[in-house]
Amino acid sequence: MPNPSPKSNNASGKLPVDLRNWLDTNHIEEIEAVIPDMTGAAKGKILPAQRYQEDVGLRLPESIFGQTVDGDYPNEWDVLDDQDGDMFLKPDPSTVRPVPFASDPTAVIIHDCYHFDGKPVEIAPRQVLRKILNLYKRQGWDPVVAPEIEFYLVKPNIDADYPLEPPVGRSGRPESGRQSFSIDAVNEFDPLFEDLYDYCQAQDIGIETLIHESGVTQMEINLLHGDAMELADQVFLFKRALRAVAMRHDIYATFMAAPMEGQPGSAMHMHQSIVDRKTRGNIFINANGSESKLFHWYIGGLQRYLPAAMSLIAPNVNSYRRLAPDEFGTPINIEWGYDNRTAGLRVPVSNSQATRIENRIAGADVNPYLALAASLACGYLGMKNQTKPKKPVTGSAYSEETTLPHTLREAVNELMECKELRHVLGDKFVRLYSSVKQHEYNIFLNVISAWEREHLLLNV
Repeated sequence: MPNPSPKSNNASGKLPVDLRNWLDTNHIEEIEAVIPDMTGAAKGKILPAQRYQEDVGLRLPESIFGQTVDGDYPNEWDVLDDQDGDMFLKPDPSTVRPVPFASDPTAVIIHDCYHFDGKPVEIAPRQVLRKILNLYKRQGWDPVVAPEIEFYLVKPNIDADYPLEPPVGRSGRPESGRQSFSIDAVNEFDPLFEDLYDYCQAQDIGIETLIHESGVTQMEINLLHGDAMELADQVFLFKRALRAVAMRHDIYATFMAAPMEGQPGSAMHMHQSIVDRKTRGNIFINANGSESKLFHWYIGGLQRYLPAAMSLIAPNVNSYRRLAPDEFGTPINIEWGYDNRTAGLRVPVSNSQATRIENRIAGADVNPYLALAASLACGYLGMKNQTKPKKPVTGSAYSEETTLPHTLREAVNELMECKELRHVLGDKFVRLYSSVKQHEYNIFLNVISAWEREHLLLNV
């Protein structure tokens, strides 16, 4: 894999030599030039590799970031240029990967978006994360993260009116009950996971562990810790690879936060620590191994600002079904505790150098760039403002007050009202994101559910 310096991402749009050589060496015939949109889906263009190397100057309309999850657009367009102008795409050479599930030799390259004056497009999710990472960089710090991604394997569903069902495994029978941490239940889908491991190895996605979670055919993949931007890229690529390999086995893989009635939701837990750029030491601990003030201020920032950042870590109307108070293991507030999975913020047992905070609130349906940006922004503001946390919970956090927004509309309103988050994330981004999510919520309210027809049609 090429690993050029950031300067290789030059303003002219010409490919750096190492990227060009990689494409030639691997006999790449086709290029997927992609960007992550607001939902975290891959948008972009597919073109022959030769054409891509001819410096075609790839462009996409800026309005792609104003698109809702159903392909619509919000009514408020004051945030964007009314002319719906183009953005210029620059490849990030460090992101080039083969596409192992493509029929012809294909590479995917994640791009960054720029205006034609050379300024970055501030509403692009990758740029939002980069803006937060630059705040840390100016302090001499580097965030280290490790995402844990939960998902469901389900039977193919082509009629949205029908509930999802578990797929049939190697035994010829669907899973009928919860099989938490069952090796045999995972082995039911060994052919799928063997292909997935091959795909992830080819795309340099660092899988640490695979487990069966508590839901029926619910699984979890843990990624190796590392740089926040690199891990966001890996989650972005992983979701696409998993969906592709699952469909090859006549199965769907879904990252919906709450896809199946009566089953636990799917999260993307985010382990976070901060290291000093010079010493590479963990700033969450003191020289004697005790917890630092920065550690506690970081937790304080998460407690203070996560409710306002909720629409970024619970971005869809379905996200709030996962956060119902009657599901064990799903947080309902921003309490924190040591090795306490009932709390939204957990400090795992570890040696002092590995001291970290696990944000357990985010759903698996997040855009990884925006979820990591939001969580890191909250921690940054806590350290900057020296925000003291509440005392850690020593028992069940479910007995504590529910302090998170209950709907996407509430979450959007809280984000819009938080001046500090709007400032660090970017006011233009926050206004556009909020209008997109408000539009999605309004469209959702127009849908009449089967529950309403069943219980209200003849009874009210």
